[in-house]
Amino acid sequence: MYKTVAEAVAMVKDVRARLSGVSGVKAVVCPPFTAVKSVADALAGSGIGVGGQDCHWEKEGAFTGEVSAEMLKEAGATHVIIGHSERRQFFGETNETVNRKARKALAVGLTPIVCVGEMLADREAGNTEKVVDDHVTNGLAGIPADEIKRIIIAYEPVWAIGTGKTATPQQAQEVHAFIRGRLERLWDKATADAVIIQYGGSVKPENVKELMAQPDIDGALVGGASLKAESFEQLVRFK
Repeated sequence: MYKTVAEAVAMVKDVRARLSGVSGVKAVVCPPFTAVKSVADALAGSGIGVGGQDCHWEKEGAFTGEVSAEMLKEAGATHVIIGHSERRQFFGETNETVNRKARKALAVGLTPIVCVGEMLADREAGNTEKVVDDHVTNGLAGIPADEIKRIIIAYEPVWAIGTGKTATPQQAQEVHAFIRGRLERLWDKATADAVIIQYGGSVKPENVKELMAQPDIDGALVGGASLKAESFEQLVRFK
């Protein structure tokens, strides 16, 4: 919950200028709902994607305060974050609602960024793989392989979000490899290899290069470090 419409537009115009000519990296910005249309207009033709931070699974209805995938699509969104840990922690998101939202996003042509990850208590109890398995298996249940390939998975250890703590590259790689292995068992190797798996958890310019060097880390879901155009550019130009 950052950036007014004016602030968001000013930032993405700066980001657009800074990333001009960059190749080999896909960038997506996910502003608050109020700024999606204005940000999408400001980024038109730039190759930078625009995402919502959540969506509802119904097209319309008596769901006061909700925003549908169709509304996001019409506003110019290309992506949508689903099941972020904060949505799970504070707003009752479950694997079932994640599944329904992911299916709807796919149906309207949005790329879902589906978040999975464990709380600190889960990690300390040795339940990281159990929790992540549950999120992946049940959050993506029943989605066919050709659709799974369109989904981005973001592993976000909740204990490393906004805390300044970061999973070591080795810790992150272990979970990413586990997720890819689970995708292979649930679908097939070609599908597992095709899925982009991002890491999210206090990613910043100082650690992004080492994280991205891991074989199963394909990108980053960035929070605080993405709020300034300068650090956003540094993250994209990590090489």
